[in-house]
Amino acid sequence: MVCCSVSIRHHAIEIARRLSDAGHTAWFAGGCVRDRLLGAAPKDYDIATSATPAQILALFPGGNEIGAHFGVILVKAHGHPFEIATFRTDGSYRDGRRPESVTFATAEEDAQRRDFSINGLFENPVSGEIIDFVGGRADLQARILRAIGTPTERFQEDALRLMRGVRFASTLDFDIDPATRSALRDNADRLRKISPERIRDEFSRLIVHPHRARGLDLLVETGLIRHVVPEVLDLMGCEQPPQWHPEGDVFVHTRLMLEMLRPEPSLELCLAVLLHDIGKPATFAVDPDGRIRFNGHDAVGAQMAEEILRRLRYPNDTIAAVREIVATHMQFMHVQQMRTAKLKRFMARPTFDDDLELHRVDCASSNGFTDNYEFLLEKSDAFASEPLIPPPLVTGRDLIAYGLAPGPHFKPILDAIETEQLEGRLATREEALGKLDVLVRLTPASGD
Repeated sequence: MVCCSVSIRHHAIEIARRLSDAGHTAWFAGGCVRDRLLGAAPKDYDIATSATPAQILALFPGGNEIGAHFGVILVKAHGHPFEIATFRTDGSYRDGRRPESVTFATAEEDAQRRDFSINGLFENPVSGEIIDFVGGRADLQARILRAIGTPTERFQEDALRLMRGVRFASTLDFDIDPATRSALRDNADRLRKISPERIRDEFSRLIVHPHRARGLDLLVETGLIRHVVPEVLDLMGCEQPPQWHPEGDVFVHTRLMLEMLRPEPSLELCLAVLLHDIGKPATFAVDPDGRIRFNGHDAVGAQMAEEILRRLRYPNDTIAAVREIVATHMQFMHVQQMRTAKLKRFMARPTFDDDLELHRVDCASSNGFTDNYEFLLEKSDAFASEPLIPPPLVTGRDLIAYGLAPGPHFKPILDAIETEQLEGRLATREEALGKLDVLVRLTPASGD
C-alpha cells in the first residue's frame, strides 16, 4: 500500500512538473494535502493549475474533458486517473448542488470557493511548500473543522457539504467550529435538495468508518438524520426490558453495537447493525405483568430496512443482504436446539459471517451472553473438514428416472434426502437412491 501510494505521488509530480515546465502554476490541492499533513497516505491526488482546459489538453492530448465547463480535465498516468482543475471562482448555485457558471481565477480565489479550511490547502509538488490562504493548516493542528468564509453561504452553494462536514468531523475525530456547527443545524433542511444517491454515498462512507458512532451522533445532533434515516429518531426513548438490556434504550443499544464492530466491517453489516432493531418502536408492547416485549420486530424491521435502503437507492444485492441479516438476527437464540441439518443450512447462508458478528455485538452491548456465539464457533471448527452443504447425492434427474414429471413436489423429496445427508444418515449415492425409492413410492405421480 505504501509503495502504491508513493508511486501515485510520483506520477502526480510528473504531471505537475509538465504543467510547470510549460509556464503554469501547478499545485496539489484539497484532500491529498490534508491527508499528507495528517500523516496518512493519500489515495488520490488532485492538481490545481493556472492552465486553462485548452492548455491542459494541449499538454495531455489524451485527457478526458469530464468537466471542461468547470475547468476539470481527467488525465491518466500509468493507468491511474488524476483530475486537473483550473483555478476558478464559482457563479451562483441555484440548484443547491453545482454552480451555473465558473470564472477562471487566481489560486487564492480558488481556495476561497472550497468547503472547509482543511480542504483549502495547496502544496507545491516539487518543493513540498504548503500554500495556505484560508487558515487550514492551523485548523489541522487544532483538529477543528471550519467552513471557509461564511458557513451558511458554503452550505447554500452545495447542501451535500452538510453531509461532508459531519463525515469529516467524525472520521477525522475533529471538533466542529461553533459557527460551522450552528450553520449545520440551521441549514439541515437544505439536504432535501440533494439526490438520494449523493446522500447515500456520503452516509455509506460515514457508517463503515471506525468512528461511525460519533458520525451517527452528529447526524442526530445537527438534524441531518431527518433526511437520511429519520426512523432512527424513534429509537431514542424506546425503552427495553432492563433484565436483558441494562445499557438503556434502543438507540443507546444500537450506538454501542456500532462502536463494538470488528475492524473493517462490510457496508451490509454496518447497515444491518444500524437497522436491526428499527422495528422495535412499531412493535413495542407491555404485558399485564409489566414486561416489555417487541413481538415480531425482526420481521417488521426487515421490511422497514428494505424500504429505507430503497429510499436511499442502495443496490438490490445490498438491500437483500441487509434484509436477510435483520430478519434472522433473533434466530441465534435457538441455534443450540437446531437439528444438525437445520444448523448447517443456517450457517451456510451467504450472510452468515455478518450475522455472527452482529450477534456478537448484540450480546456484548446488552446482556453479555456468549453461549450461542461460542457454540457456533465450535460448530464452525467441527464442520470445517467438509462443505456445510455438500454436493447432492441425488437430483431431479433421478426423480424423472422414477417416472415423476417435474413440479413443485420435487422440492420436499430432495429436501428430505438432503436432510438425511446433512444429518449423516446417508453417505453414498446408493444409500440415497434407496431412501429415494421409499419417498417416491409415497409421492403421487404428477398428473394423477
